[in-house]
Amino acid sequence: MEQYYPVKRVIDDKGFFVDAEYEKQIDEQLVKKLYSHMYRIRTFDRKAINLQRQGRLGTYAPFEGQEAAQVGSALALNDNDWVFPTYRDHGATLTFGKSMATTFLYWNGRVEGCLTPADRQIFPPAVPIATQLPHAAGAAWAEKKKGTKNAAIAYFGDGATSEGDFHEGLNFASVFKVPVVFFNQNNGYAISVPIEKQMNSKTIAQKSVAYGMPGIRLDGNDCFAVYFETKKAFNHARSGNGPTLIEAVTWRKGAHTTADDPSKYRTEERAKDFVDPLLRLELFMKNYGYWDDAWMQSIQEKTTREVEEAVEEMEKFPPPNVEDVFDHVYAEMPAQLAKQKEAYLAHVGRK
Repeated sequence: MEQYYPVKRVIDDKGFFVDAEYEKQIDEQLVKKLYSHMYRIRTFDRKAINLQRQGRLGTYAPFEGQEAAQVGSALALNDNDWVFPTYRDHGATLTFGKSMATTFLYWNGRVEGCLTPADRQIFPPAVPIATQLPHAAGAAWAEKKKGTKNAAIAYFGDGATSEGDFHEGLNFASVFKVPVVFFNQNNGYAISVPIEKQMNSKTIAQKSVAYGMPGIRLDGNDCFAVYFETKKAFNHARSGNGPTLIEAVTWRKGAHTTADDPSKYRTEERAKDFVDPLLRLELFMKNYGYWDDAWMQSIQEKTTREVEEAVEEMEKFPPPNVEDVFDHVYAEMPAQLAKQKEAYLAHVGRK
């Protein structure tokens, strides 16, 4: 089946064009926008890992290596679209408009970390695998019912395709032809389980056939391929043609989370097939005259300042109110829970 779902590319590993379809649509503004967002989220990602190692952040899920997939797809969204992320898609939500400070709060276990800007529709990160796919289909159906042109994107990993929610979400979206893009980041592993042990099919894109929707397989480390193909899928959805399944073939460079040791289950041999997405874009910029040392320095300084200010804001946040655990579960607190709350507050010396 791989021959029917070739990996689409716009530039090769050395940063040269290999597909002229989008060449005329690429200009300096787009190139620098893609690069600045990718550099920004990588800086955030590395800072978050350092904070976790210092005990200043909780367990964290890194995404380094997947920046092109997340930025390219998020920049294809319109402001009123819906985003349904997993726990590894904070690069996409940061690109779409979520603040760094709020994202840091999420990784510190704060409920405030799920809040999003008033002008963005971002679902809280889904930790259970694939549960957000039916949600995305439902939100897209609601937009269709309302007669808008808004669409939804559901992010998920390769392991999610082994869950029932994956099939339910795709089936519902296909039957009702709702405006949603199912965006798979195939980084080769569901925690420690390689993709060849998860499924017998050679690609994830081919699973689209069962649901009568387009299936696209692309180079997830090529930001141009991601951006243009995702935009095309959104145009397809907004025109009333229903969902698309995109498989972005990429690589999770680091651990599944900061509680994981990837050296226990994979070798770096497979990593040789993937060129770092930022390096590839840098090579492209140098090959075609977009590279600017002064601009790059300004991006580095601006990003470093933004990250440090976000950390400072996160650490100045007031301590959490333990009563929130009890008060916001039910509209009317059951007697049993009220007793638990009373007992706990007595235990910590509070009335």
